[in-house]
Amino acid sequence: MGDAAFQAGLTVTFHHRKPAHVLQPGRAYCGEVVVADIGLGETRTNLYENTPELWQGKFPWPDATAHKHSRGRLIVVSGEAWRTGAARLASRAGLRIGAGLVTVLSPPDALAVNAAHLEAVMLAPFETEQELEAAGAASEAVVIGPAAGVNDETLGNVLALARTGAALVIDADALTVFRDDPEELFSALDRDDVLTPHPGEFERIFPGLLKSASSKVEAAREAARRAGTVVLVKGADTVIAAPDGRAAVNMNGVPWLATAGSGDVLAGFIGGLLAQGMESFEAACAGAWIHAACGAAFGPGLISEDLPGLAPRVLADLVKRR
Repeated sequence: MGDAAFQAGLTVTFHHRKPAHVLQPGRAYCGEVVVADIGLGETRTNLYENTPELWQGKFPWPDATAHKHSRGRLIVVSGEAWRTGAARLASRAGLRIGAGLVTVLSPPDALAVNAAHLEAVMLAPFETEQELEAAGAASEAVVIGPAAGVNDETLGNVLALARTGAALVIDADALTVFRDDPEELFSALDRDDVLTPHPGEFERIFPGLLKSASSKVEAAREAARRAGTVVLVKGADTVIAAPDGRAAVNMNGVPWLATAGSGDVLAGFIGGLLAQGMESFEAACAGAWIHAACGAAFGPGLISEDLPGLAPRVLADLVKRR
């Protein structure tokens, strides 16, 4: 495309943006995009730009009677002792975005490491799938995958959590572990769950789909249909798709988010919103937008540990828009 397209300073389009204006690589060539009204009025669509107007009416703001138990319980599953940081990033993100009670479920050998770094986030041990399933059943949402390990234990843990009523955010290793049999994962999911792959992980569980689909939006839609749940495909043009065909493209991403652990924070943001009762498509859209807004608020030099602490500034701005 670089040999056939020129770099525009200004692109004018009619009625609404087209996919090439929001998806890479076309988006990078557009410069400023101006949408000109030509009098066609409102048209029905199931493809949206991911802006607060899309989901703010369903955002789980607490009311005057709120308490920690009413704001939802989130569990984040930790990896082994030398792989614990990702779960702590996700758990802190879930707490910052409003979940009332957040607990890191930890293998016994990782308890001491996690305990040394956690304060408001709680900590509990688990050793068996049955213990994890019981904890998941007592929670509204669970994040599993960040640094979980690509092994039989992670696979069994995902399937155990899928037997509970908790909404699951399945990320990273918890996706890769199903690369030999994605249908085993899909058959265990329900519509409340959210898959959050980067393109490499997407290829492992939806092989060939990104290349064969007409666009990233259509690939995400087809993935959501196959999995029967919400799928968020990360990137500079993050796409969120629901099984019913709705899709949204995130427009506020920044390159500063390209840093280790950033995706773990995103999983925690989405998990925290699910724990508060936000519907899965809207929670994934809101989490992606807030995550990018936090990255923009910090700018150059961002590391993933900075992101949860930036959420209050972004949330405060959203409160002003209500």
